Amino acid sequence: MKSTFFSAVPLLATIASAAPVEVRQATNIDTTVLQFALTLEHLENVFYKNALTNFTQRDFEKAGYSKDYYNNLKYIAHDEEQHVLLLSGALQNAGVTPNAACAYSFPYTDVKSFITLSSVLEGVGTSAYLGGAPLITSKAYLTVAGSILVTEALHTSLQRLAVGEVPMANPYGTPLDPTSVYTLAASFILNCPTSNTALPFTPYPALTYTGNACTLEEPSGKISDLIKRNGWGKWGNGHQGQNQCRAISGGSTASFTAASAVPAGSYLTFVSGLSVTSVKGTINGNTISAPIPTVDEGQTYLFVSSKDVEGALDGTSVLFGPSIIEVAPQPPTINYSVQ
Repeated sequence: MKSTFFSAVPLLATIASAAPVEVRQATNIDTTVLQFALTLEHLENVFYKNALTNFTQRDFEKAGYSKDYYNNLKYIAHDEEQHVLLLSGALQNAGVTPNAACAYSFPYTDVKSFITLSSVLEGVGTSAYLGGAPLITSKAYLTVAGSILVTEALHTSLQRLAVGEVPMANPYGTPLDPTSVYTLAASFILNCPTSNTALPFTPYPALTYTGNACTLEEPSGKISDLIKRNGWGKWGNGHQGQNQCRAISGGSTASFTAASAVPAGSYLTFVSGLSVTSVKGTINGNTISAPIPTVDEGQTYLFVSSKDVEGALDGTSVLFGPSIIEVAPQPPTINYSVQ
């Protein structure tokens, strides 16, 4: 097992704000990044507007959420709309036709499963911004990207808290590479207009978590506080005698199913915060399992890799993934001698 700092492999820069970006020329890589960012922002824009169309404020109140929360959700939807508008304008200013929205399918069935999925998507979006920063050549774009990263992180914190997760479970954000983000986004895309510019990414083969994942509002929470999260937003009550589940924590064994047979000698690679940790997997056909490293906390991305990663996760070593799990943080410790 090796734990290494994650050298951010580039991803997207979701660049948006209420003001226009005054950059008249952009390099090819910048416009590619902007198109990718727009693809993700279209997805989030539709995701939130669909939920606000399908569920009323009363539906949220019946699910245990306040009027204030519902109003905050509308602010998130407004933010995503503004991101779409600004990205489209930035591409037009650069002489590029913005990609249009695609057709999507989101696997939520009620308010709680929508919020659960939202908390994961916002986490992916925040990882995307962070991973995309090294790609951007324009300082003006980079400044705006940093501004929007802050906004997306605020969205993430709100939605994590809404499903009982510690908002700041990891001391560090997790950068995620473009192919991994595209792989996650593509799972919700049914089809896109043929006029859209093709993005230069091919999704990785799928990797699916096969266990029952629970989270606690605090690491010392009682069993009655457990919230079951199994895959993308399937909910149950872990304390009612059925659908029992336990919080995932460092040292627990996690099991995953790959799209095809996992080659002998493969590793499960955990990407969380600024660490990348590879653990030799126990393999049985399409399944692979390994203990969760204790360095992983919060939303964690899982890959099957062909080797023990050292330094950074590169695309040549990825066989399957990413899958996502929520790892319960350890109780916070404070050293008051540190001044």
